[in-house]
Amino acid sequence: MMKVLFCGLGSMGSRHLRNMSQVMAERQVGLVCHALRSTKRVLGETEQKALSKEISSWGEVDACYDCIFITNPTAFHYKTLQQAVTHTKRIFIEKPVFLSGQEDMSKLGLTPEHICYVAAPLRYTRIVQYLKDYLPGKRVYSLRAICSSYLPEWRPGMDWKKCYSANESMGGGVDIDLIHEWDYISYLFGLPEEVYSLHGRYSDVTVDSCDNALYIGVYPNMSVSLHLDYFGRSACREMEIFMEDDVLKADFIKGRISFFKSGTCIDLPQERDEMQKAELRYFLSLTSNQENTNSIEHAMRVLRLARGMKQ
Repeated sequence: MMKVLFCGLGSMGSRHLRNMSQVMAERQVGLVCHALRSTKRVLGETEQKALSKEISSWGEVDACYDCIFITNPTAFHYKTLQQAVTHTKRIFIEKPVFLSGQEDMSKLGLTPEHICYVAAPLRYTRIVQYLKDYLPGKRVYSLRAICSSYLPEWRPGMDWKKCYSANESMGGGVDIDLIHEWDYISYLFGLPEEVYSLHGRYSDVTVDSCDNALYIGVYPNMSVSLHLDYFGRSACREMEIFMEDDVLKADFIKGRISFFKSGTCIDLPQERDEMQKAELRYFLSLTSNQENTNSIEHAMRVLRLARGMKQ
């Protein structure tokens, strides 16, 4: 039997709850789920069935859980983690890890026994896993990536200007909301030596958060250019890699890798929940003496990078 606490059940918390229920069912392990919620967003039938108990304050939280999911708005992650560490040794934190990138790690109360993993689901796409195997040994000159979509259409039926993405104080802003891009780039190529960036609000699709971020990353032998926005009318999430012997384009929406010179196409379709269940399995397999591929420390470095801060 596994006992889990979810701190927040918005769209991502609900998805993790549903996927966790399915992963435990695969393993034939019983699951007891509690949810600490400040709002009463209506849950789907599957999520409601998986939930054992709803609570509204830390005073109602049980003393011990096998793991805790921090899936509330980014602005609350730091304080929630401070409270969670006394109730579990295993913590899953939704991205981005924190808000500013300048949070004081020494005040979190973490010990060597704590396992804290920060969400990085694009690493578990078939596209990124293919590239992780394909790229070693290849001479890469440059990488060009883009993630563009229209924020008002992200959450049908919801006033988008009330969601965290549109509000800076809640942890919104395309620079950290779409931190996936810098995460998978750093997973494939490491962190750049220098980054030049431009962040701003240029449209009316947000209340006050950044809706456009542009980056140039400098590596010893390659360059990266990255475009992020909330106002693209046609959803696009792509990466082009310019190599010595070919150019490839990875299209995350179509699930396809295309090689321009050879004309080869590789289809790697994948359901969204598939990659996130793969990530959950990785998180649950982690031990305290094993390398954590997305620890808080690494996630903080990527957050500072996304914020345009020096490392």
